[in-house]
Amino acid sequence: MAVMRARAFAICLLFVLAAMTLGRAQTPVTTWHYDNGRSGANPNETILTPQNVNSNQFGQLFNQPVDGQIIGQALYLPAVTIPGAGIHNVVYVATMNDSVYAFDADSATGSNANPLWHTSFIGNGVTPVPVKLQKCGGTTFWTQVGIVSTPVIDPIAGTIYVVAKTYENSKFVHRLHALDVTTGLEQTGSPVVITASYEYGGTNYVFEDMMQVNRPALLLEKGYVYIALGSNGCRGDHEQGWVVAYDSTTLQPAGAFDDEPGESAAALWMRGGGLSADSSGNIYGATADGPFAAGTNFGQSVLKLSQSGNTLQLADWFTPYNELYLDEHDLDMSEPVLVLPKQSAKIPNLLAAIGKEGTIYILNQKNLGHFCATCTQSDTQIVQELPSFAPEGGALVYWNDAIYTSATGAPIAALSFTKGVLAQTPFALSKKVDSGHSPVISANGNTSGVLWQITGASLAAFDALTLKRLYYSNPPPLPHFANVVVANGKVYVGTNNSLVAYGLL
Repeated sequence: MAVMRARAFAICLLFVLAAMTLGRAQTPVTTWHYDNGRSGANPNETILTPQNVNSNQFGQLFNQPVDGQIIGQALYLPAVTIPGAGIHNVVYVATMNDSVYAFDADSATGSNANPLWHTSFIGNGVTPVPVKLQKCGGTTFWTQVGIVSTPVIDPIAGTIYVVAKTYENSKFVHRLHALDVTTGLEQTGSPVVITASYEYGGTNYVFEDMMQVNRPALLLEKGYVYIALGSNGCRGDHEQGWVVAYDSTTLQPAGAFDDEPGESAAALWMRGGGLSADSSGNIYGATADGPFAAGTNFGQSVLKLSQSGNTLQLADWFTPYNELYLDEHDLDMSEPVLVLPKQSAKIPNLLAAIGKEGTIYILNQKNLGHFCATCTQSDTQIVQELPSFAPEGGALVYWNDAIYTSATGAPIAALSFTKGVLAQTPFALSKKVDSGHSPVISANGNTSGVLWQITGASLAAFDALTLKRLYYSNPPPLPHFANVVVANGKVYVGTNNSLVAYGLL
């Protein structure tokens, strides 16, 4: 343990010294949507502004080819010392062909034309899972399933955690890999095969790899890596939603939770968004369609989990009053849970959740509200509810005392959120957009906000205060549920076969 602490300190010192060498403080992007609250806001962007994000000054800079679709969000570390290659700002991506790449984040010419490193988990009879074996590929149009989710980085330990699904010897296997961010080599004890079981009502339910897909981004919280799983759009036997925990240092199992013991569906997929965490380390997630039984089965619900030693247990939950209608009409809780900043209000610690129906739920972290069996029009036991406001949208984003929504075939909306109360009328609306895949906001503190979103097959940028469109471009063909991220003046988008970087021309 002393050796590991010394190594972690040395790596941290190298990052600091290297950043000083490059002459500019930069902010790493180590997890999906920037932080474990899943705010979706990068408040440390000083280069891109509403004034220079336009077709004359901003555009595609370069792209880097990869061996498969990039579904997860790119991650970013500044000033990384790569053995034999010197100091680089590095962008990391993973593909459906079970590969992880590290590229120079600023250029693709000369020595930077090739990856800084590339790690593949296939070969010798090991392949990604063909969709014909995975099944249920009609919605996503994926041809294979490998690394679906956004990895997570521990910058102090110098480790990037990745979950890969493979097909080998006629078996489906999930593995958690811990790679060195400087070399792409497996860290000590890596990889580990993901296994889990859950005891309920005298029955032991076992995690089954075939049906499960790790679509939600990984979460690293208080020394544990959390992995959420569900199907690729199927409803069938043994397809329960799972959350499993692993010790981030030893990679030993640290608990598991099954949200549908004895039933099926209720996947944790959240459109690829990650499990979230509050300041106390409680974990939040949202579930898809499936049977609901209060306290047992959690279709279309918000879950709160807590870690106690090597046990991961249910701490609280919320299920909308119209859960049966939601289930019957495929209106699941499809987005990650947004942990809101502490409010100057009677209830200071709040969450926001939204599903395909578009209703925004404001929940009390200390009392999520469970299920109101007598409610017929709204959920009266929770803090606030804004019915059917943003149907079929992406993840909620929080910036500058406002919550931003998106929807399919509808405007992006900005709603003031002050003293724990969400305004019911937007202070800004965009024009109608094609689709609502999870936006992000880049800003310099509370100024110069730009909202970025993949709308249909295009990348669009909007002034975050007015939601007037600033920029619009068609990148190479995108996979279903593609992600966008902004770091250090660059915008990174994963495509069907490349990583594309945008920036000032």
